[in-house]
Amino acid sequence: MTTAMTSGSDTGSDTWFRRYAATDAPRRRLVVLPHAGGSASFFHSWGHAFGAGTDVLVAQYPGRHERLADPFADSMDALADQVTAALLPLADVPVTLFGHSMGASLAYEVTRRLAERHGVRPAALHVSGREAPHRLVPRELYRMEDAALIAELRRMGGTDSALLDDPDVQAFVLPALRADLTIVDTYGPRPAVPVPCPVHAWIGDADPATPTAEMNAWRDVAPHGFRLRVLPGGHFYLVEQHAEVVRALAEQLLAGSPRPHADRPRRTP
Repeated sequence: MTTAMTSGSDTGSDTWFRRYAATDAPRRRLVVLPHAGGSASFFHSWGHAFGAGTDVLVAQYPGRHERLADPFADSMDALADQVTAALLPLADVPVTLFGHSMGASLAYEVTRRLAERHGVRPAALHVSGREAPHRLVPRELYRMEDAALIAELRRMGGTDSALLDDPDVQAFVLPALRADLTIVDTYGPRPAVPVPCPVHAWIGDADPATPTAEMNAWRDVAPHGFRLRVLPGGHFYLVEQHAEVVRALAEQLLAGSPRPHADRPRRTP
């Protein structure tokens, strides 16, 4: 069951984040930022996966599920500003950010805002399945016709292909996806501004959207340490490799975000 937020409601934390397991007196927080078209429920199983000391918060973007009536964000900067404001009251313990695909760019921008504007240094930044900000190539997927967008969803995986044949599902999914792709496709490239914490990059070895080699460019914003993990799978490798992702992430969280190896990428078998 999703539990209500216990602090920060005056700035919208209860609106922006879902908590799937109650955590009393947390020692750390893991903030998860989903992919384009995604919702907090995609990471439901993460809520119980990291032990009682870790408070897991998953962002719920506007325009989906219980936020269906909320207007979509129209740019990465606007979304990052809103998420940062909602997260700030919850930064009373060490915060680690994990962003997948669009969420990776968002996590990077939120990390920068926390540090540059509020003096909050996250424990670590985890970026998954997305090029570094200075390596992004502008696209126009958001301008595609509905049929082409559905085909792109099938190519990327992560959504039950049979569900995509249902017109009701399409009517529910496509507006959020198109809004998020507008944010994604109009963001970057941007300067490689360093972040004040270790950066952990994650990628599936058969990701059709992001070449594995491109993930190495995240080291350019990681003067405090960088590690690349390559796991079997496509863009949504973290579904197939759930156990390994949770294991490795839990290990890093419990270790207190030590400086990762910065000499070479590490391939996790």
